[in-house]
Amino acid sequence: MSRLNRSTYPAPTFPEKILQFGTGVLLRGLPDYLVQKANAAGKFNGSIVVVKSTDSRTDEFSSQDNLYTVAVRGVQQGQDVAETTLVSAVSRVLAAQTQWNEVLMIARNPNLQIIISNTTEVGLNYTEESIFQHPPQSFPAKLTAFLYERFRSVGGSKAKGLVVIPTELVTDNGLKLREAVEKLAKFNELGKLFTKWLKFHVRFCNSLVDRIVTRPTAEAQQALETELGYEDGLLTFTEPYHLWAIEGDDRVRQTLTFADASTPQIIIDEDINFYRERKLRVLNGTHTLTMPLGYLLGLETVADEMQHAAMSRFVELLMLNEIVPTVPHYGIPGMDKAAVAQFAHDVLDRFRNPHLDHLLLNISLQETAKMQARNVATIQRYYEQFNAVPPLTALGFAAYLLFMKSVRVEEGQYLGEISANGGIITYPIRDEQAGYFHETWQGVDPKNPATLQAFVGSVLANQSIWQTNLTALPGFADTVTAQLSALLTDGAASVVEKAVS
Repeated sequence: MSRLNRSTYPAPTFPEKILQFGTGVLLRGLPDYLVQKANAAGKFNGSIVVVKSTDSRTDEFSSQDNLYTVAVRGVQQGQDVAETTLVSAVSRVLAAQTQWNEVLMIARNPNLQIIISNTTEVGLNYTEESIFQHPPQSFPAKLTAFLYERFRSVGGSKAKGLVVIPTELVTDNGLKLREAVEKLAKFNELGKLFTKWLKFHVRFCNSLVDRIVTRPTAEAQQALETELGYEDGLLTFTEPYHLWAIEGDDRVRQTLTFADASTPQIIIDEDINFYRERKLRVLNGTHTLTMPLGYLLGLETVADEMQHAAMSRFVELLMLNEIVPTVPHYGIPGMDKAAVAQFAHDVLDRFRNPHLDHLLLNISLQETAKMQARNVATIQRYYEQFNAVPPLTALGFAAYLLFMKSVRVEEGQYLGEISANGGIITYPIRDEQAGYFHETWQGVDPKNPATLQAFVGSVLANQSIWQTNLTALPGFADTVTAQLSALLTDGAASVVEKAVS
């Protein structure tokens, strides 16, 4: 079987209009995929130059002439979806470590219009450094150096400004990146004219990306390559659902010609908070509240949860009855209660996707911070609307507290244990608060209800974690304590069955 390349699979070439920082699967499976679709429809006619910052190896792209395949598999509105797209939108991939001068040369390209990034959540953080290194270390410094080169090459032209769209999963990612770039411009004394050009002619857009994109398993890779008739080391596996919400004005709409009425998956609006809140609360919040209980049941993936009768029912009831009613909406078509409800049903379809191995342990990374960011406001809003304890949320929170119970520490790694599937499963607790929970659990005697109640009360009252005192919510601490006691004495299977019956 031959390797995918342009000799065997010829593809058109287009002017380089997009500079992209990042080579990960999310970018390949969402923005790059959408640009490919637009090129195929004759709507954009532009290609993407990719910058790789992590190391200097780009052979995985160059060995197949920057082509790769996106395999879409899953269920959408009850229908099986199987689609395969050959993406040729990437023109070349440059390594920042060894080809920084070539990256800067792209700044002189008159066709360049857009910069996209997906580094990491901490990749947008400001670091005080010189932008004249080859290359600068942080992503904001690399971007500042590039924009400064652009400014110098175009003489501060308004017509040659750029639209910058970070896709990192950080609230107000565009504003955060702009702030870092402006600080670097000041630190590096780049001058008032550059600062003015940056302010008026470079548009930083907040954005939200929503699509589960993975690498296929070895078995899926082999099956797909057999089906396709070629080897693809960049084969990208994704679900049917996709959304890219971009905060922008008419200038942004005119620049992003790959987005129009025929691509409802790309939303350009001056306020994308509705889409951010909807995803954060419904999809992410449900993941965070259900992951611990699913794992305590001995399940491994989100799809496993949805194939477990009681756990699937728990997920649905929690999402539809306790989370969806609390999501803020604007009461207008597309941004109303119906849109939230439709999104929730789409999410349930996505959770059931048997083709994606979405591991619960991966979801558990920094579970405490996620619980605070995704679910505390939901709990508070539920009280405001119903003046009552959200019962399934309380159970999910209790399961989280039990999941955070470490039994030992090895080489600085906190380890938990559960009895499941006929044996003992040891798992890592990858959480900045793992040490805090390890110490706090030491004072708990499962046979002494008072110690359990004191433990729950102490955790819920910890304002440094939750940014509020959760014991102030009437009945919440008592309900969490009761559910935690039941999990310890009766086991997760019995407790979840009772909760959904």
